[in-house]
Amino acid sequence: MLIAPDLKKATYDASKDFTYIIGVMGFAYGVVVRKDAPWKTFEEFLSDARANPGKISYGTPGVGTFQQLTMERIAKQQDITWVSVPFRGDPDAINSLLGGNIHAVATTTSSWAPYVDSGYLRLLVTWGAERAKNWPSVPTLKESGIDIVVTAPYGLAGPKGMDPKVVKILHDAFRKGMAESAFTATLARLNEDMFYLGTAAYRDFVLERLVDWKKIIEELGARSD
Repeated sequence: MLIAPDLKKATYDASKDFTYIIGVMGFAYGVVVRKDAPWKTFEEFLSDARANPGKISYGTPGVGTFQQLTMERIAKQQDITWVSVPFRGDPDAINSLLGGNIHAVATTTSSWAPYVDSGYLRLLVTWGAERAKNWPSVPTLKESGIDIVVTAPYGLAGPKGMDPKVVKILHDAFRKGMAESAFTATLARLNEDMFYLGTAAYRDFVLERLVDWKKIIEELGARSD
């Protein structure tokens, strides 16, 4: 949502039109292939894609998502041409991969974790700054020689110009909720991480990320209008 105005014409400016209240949690990303795929490592996957331009396909939950943009960043860095296949959501992408219609899926942990843990899919790489705690043997992009770190923190925002007293009430209520066992248990079940940022820190974080992603989108030529 926040980078959408950099991808195409939008009716809002994410740097000006919201009041950022609190950072809550973060989705992690990774690339998975079928259990019977020939690639045991992400380096092997990249090597095959480089040797066969336009032959390797990957699915994401849509054009302009962090998943699709990051895969194209990887392709640009690694001199690769592969085929982006957008789906309406992760379930469709995962089902297409399981059915052998595409070669890989790049998306969030919660979508592929059950299939990786049950052995139907193989996790080749994760995109965080550190290895995922539930899959410690799987390297990150940086460990694979690709200088990219991508996570998707989620938080709470409201319309611009909110009363600071209301912002504090909301911040404190959500902060209290984040300490509850039901919340931490849900994060653990989804293989996601706590990502608490206070009001000022969350606003600053969002504004910095907007600058970074605007540059990335321009470098990729990903704007569609």
